[in-house]
Amino acid sequence: MHPKTVTPARAWLVLCCMAMLQFLIAVDVTVVNVALPSIGADFAADDRRLTWVVVGYTITGGGLLMLGGRLGDVLGRRRVLLSGTALFGLASLLAGLAPSFGWLVAARLLQGAGEAVALPAAMAVVVLMFPEGPRRSRALSVWGAVASCGLVLGFVLSGVITELFGWRWIFLVSVPFIVVVLAAALLLVPADPPARRTPTDLPGSLLLTAAPLLFAVGVVEAGEEGGALPWLPPLALAGAALAAVAFAAVERRSANPLVPPGFFRNGPRVMANLATALLSAALSTSFLLFTYYLQDHLGLSPLDAGLTMLPLALTLIGASVLVPRLLGRWGARMCALTGIGFTALALVVLAWVTHAGGGRAATVPAMLLVAAGLGFGIIGLQYAAVSGVTEDDAGIASGVQRAADQLGGATGVTLYVGVGFAPGLGAENPFVTSSALAVGGLAAAGAVAWRMGAGRAVR
Repeated sequence: MHPKTVTPARAWLVLCCMAMLQFLIAVDVTVVNVALPSIGADFAADDRRLTWVVVGYTITGGGLLMLGGRLGDVLGRRRVLLSGTALFGLASLLAGLAPSFGWLVAARLLQGAGEAVALPAAMAVVVLMFPEGPRRSRALSVWGAVASCGLVLGFVLSGVITELFGWRWIFLVSVPFIVVVLAAALLLVPADPPARRTPTDLPGSLLLTAAPLLFAVGVVEAGEEGGALPWLPPLALAGAALAAVAFAAVERRSANPLVPPGFFRNGPRVMANLATALLSAALSTSFLLFTYYLQDHLGLSPLDAGLTMLPLALTLIGASVLVPRLLGRWGARMCALTGIGFTALALVVLAWVTHAGGGRAATVPAMLLVAAGLGFGIIGLQYAAVSGVTEDDAGIASGVQRAADQLGGATGVTLYVGVGFAPGLGAENPFVTSSALAVGGLAAAGAVAWRMGAGRAVR
């Protein structure tokens, strides 16, 4: 499939369909947040267990993401796009029909796997449909804008859909749109050449996914007061450590590693990804804390909670427009540090509001600060993570940055919320405890982001 052989009209039709898929996947990252209390009420699941609905999706999505990109190169992007999209749609249907909490978590794991397979192939199709230059730049701008809108609107849509139709429809509503994407891909995306016999690093991908999953099991179960399986938390945590060590060993020996060893020799880029993981951990935690406080403690309906978070969504849109213009003037490091600072201040404000028993209006300043933190911090770190790349390593740099974002967010929610809300620890105010842990992680993120400025790749 060469861009010159594709008509502009066909290319833009494909972009519209792939952007629809991107929107649905982006919405699924945030759409569950406001619906969590309703899910918990239906399945008698406490706040700590509900973190699985969030982290199950992001862990499998982040852990398998680079394998998904590689499969597109090897098996053919159209084949992989259709397979991943179908898996995502099937998992969405299973989540909406879930008869139990365990079933729902399993469906969320499958959704993450579908995202990891479909999304890199969809982006590659978009890139290959448009020739390099202004047309490709415009297409990628649309692609990025749709992703941002999906993340932002997820908060509001979650409240509206849950209130009017029930939480199951936050998953079921995407199924007919997935069918449209599949039909469009079959009709519009050119067929693939024969699949190549090239080895893929399946063991590395599975270990990269297993490590955070086992860590989540260990942390969540360790907080269970009087748990029926006292041996499970230490066994899961040991398994997580073993999987992490095994991943490093497999990557060193693999003929086609997920992350080439040379990637880690670029110090600024490594620092940018580590800071991304730490910042995402705090941001994902803040989203969950807002949801729990507004609904569980203030008693707001899902619709009211979603509307209360509308200022966060609008501020994030504004920050996404402003920050790219400031990057050239401030530099990636200063933007990243500003975002980290805003996020830390947001969590301090949120902790104070929950301690003082403030109302819904009192949470808005914290939401505005979180949105600014996300806009400045993540965009600045994204820029730093791909600075100095070439055609040989641009794909891997982008994949690692997205994986760091997703896995960092999932691990942060597991650790900060899991510890803060653990019944066995009996925290006097779980919101304050979770916020304090997240601020500690942000202090580490600030130190890491400061160091990334020393390298030539970040200017």
